[in-house]
Amino acid sequence: MRQPRKFIVTALVGALAASCGEEPQEPAALQSLQLAASAAGLKATFATSSKWDGGFNGVFTIQNTTSSPITDWALKFKFNGTVTVRGAPWGAGGSASQGSDGSWTFLPNSWGGNVVPALGSVTVTFEGAGTYSGLSACTINGYSCDGGQPPTDPNDKTAPTVSLSASPTRLTSAGSVVLTAPASDNVGVARVEFYKNGTLLSTDTTSPYSVSDGFSSSAQNGTYSYTAKAFDGAGNSATSSAASVTVALPQDPPTPPGGRMYIGYASSWNTSIEDLTPANIPSYYTHLNLSFVRPNTAYQKGSFAFDQEVAGLEFFEGATTNTGQKKFTPAQSQTLINNIRALRTRGTQVWLSVGGWSYSQGTQWESFNAARVVDLAQDLGADGIDIDWESSGSSCNKLEAAQFSCSKDGEIAGIITSLDNTIRSRGLKLGISIAGWSTGAYYVKGTPFEEGKVQWGSPFGGTMYSVVKNHGSKLHHINLMSYDGGEYYDPREGYESYRAIYSGPIAMGLEIAPEGAGGATLRLNADPGTVYDAEMLTGQNNMATKYYNVETLATYMKNKGKATDGMMVWQIWKERVHMAPPAGAASVNSAGQKVCQILGITSNCNQSIPTLPKY
Repeated sequence: MRQPRKFIVTALVGALAASCGEEPQEPAALQSLQLAASAAGLKATFATSSKWDGGFNGVFTIQNTTSSPITDWALKFKFNGTVTVRGAPWGAGGSASQGSDGSWTFLPNSWGGNVVPALGSVTVTFEGAGTYSGLSACTINGYSCDGGQPPTDPNDKTAPTVSLSASPTRLTSAGSVVLTAPASDNVGVARVEFYKNGTLLSTDTTSPYSVSDGFSSSAQNGTYSYTAKAFDGAGNSATSSAASVTVALPQDPPTPPGGRMYIGYASSWNTSIEDLTPANIPSYYTHLNLSFVRPNTAYQKGSFAFDQEVAGLEFFEGATTNTGQKKFTPAQSQTLINNIRALRTRGTQVWLSVGGWSYSQGTQWESFNAARVVDLAQDLGADGIDIDWESSGSSCNKLEAAQFSCSKDGEIAGIITSLDNTIRSRGLKLGISIAGWSTGAYYVKGTPFEEGKVQWGSPFGGTMYSVVKNHGSKLHHINLMSYDGGEYYDPREGYESYRAIYSGPIAMGLEIAPEGAGGATLRLNADPGTVYDAEMLTGQNNMATKYYNVETLATYMKNKGKATDGMMVWQIWKERVHMAPPAGAASVNSAGQKVCQILGITSNCNQSIPTLPKY
């Protein structure tokens, strides 16, 4: 917002009244007409220094009574009678002009006359033509010389004139839009009001009339319409034409978890963009991962081509079908953007998940296009990008930790690094997360999870170890795909294996049955008497089936995890896209409510995802 001026120049002008048509008598050669100075610290006097038949010399003295220099003055006054000013004033004066109403305006010269030094003064001298008989109306910077409002003429029916300009008209980085409204009036402008989308933004009473409107968050992105309305002392007003400004700031950084997380993957297949609303997604979901985007997407920024062919998202509105490729209409693209914005406004972060099993089985990751993925995230208004790299064929050497490596370490490290570099080079603050394989930090010699101490035949053991250890500083959090609960795999071991090499937040994953590779069905509650951290890190092959339930795992994260850790679920549309869970298994809603209660995510843990159609 524009700062108020530190001063208002107030001229102090008196008048010599004419009596019976006779020339008024001055008590001395320098007859001084002085009024009380305004609180701004300026005092002005007027005097005639000499007179002759048909003319006189006049002097305005402007004195600064403060200890700081004062600048920017403009004096407007009117003579009694038919007196005029000859030529330009001198001293601090620079120009004189006469208005249609007979008033005169003096402005300072361009070589320093505008500056009234601290505890000093400047003089403006001019030659007058005619018989001097006093001064009438007098204003400084649009205000009466005693510091009040512009003079009011009861017969004044003329409205001010006002225009408006905005700079810049498109704002792409945090900053301010400066609105300037040149205004004038036949008597004087009292104030100018500035409006933003029809709501009063600010009022300025000092020329030049201006105000600043600041923008600092991508939540403020949009197009704004500004107008200015000028008033004179008689109440006449006029409104300017509208000035339009577009604000398109980079996406705000995701808020570092200040508490527990509950992350829900939201698949796009067999679903609609209309499903992604706060009414359908409980507020205990702190993050929502839209799944999945093509790693090699050719998306062009500003195209809003969110369909499956280009972006990879398989929403009903843009899915690839037997009869051809559906395309998002502009209205549908805007609906998706608006729904994401509504979730974020509600407090649920929205991330784009790239890859997934289907998009990871070919060569798409080899052509990963970080720039295009970031373009897509920006246009959708996402908080971050989740890398779900499920590329097969990576084999590990199973050596000691210092020499441990896998054949595709370079690929996943390059993906994370290129994404991080792209975000940083654009000055964005998008977050990066990864979907960590359940046994991705296993099989490393010298750790509690080396081969032989854990018994799990996953070919992906250790495939995330080096990249997390060496590039973890680039990650906002890890989504642990600890879905393989069964006789030998315990999700708590998966958590501890990543925690040993990564200090950031970790969300332990839950997979709603009937999916799950370990053979066990995810149940809601623990058996009576279950000890939540029993048989952990003992160097034994544990029978883990009885611990594969929401209560045990969420309680473990509450008691053993960091304050910023949490849980994750694959996926929130499971029951509508696949089938209902078997008897005795946890459902999407019962699991979410249980996690909410145990981790204390919100006070309202009874929310549910409603029954929605399968498209």
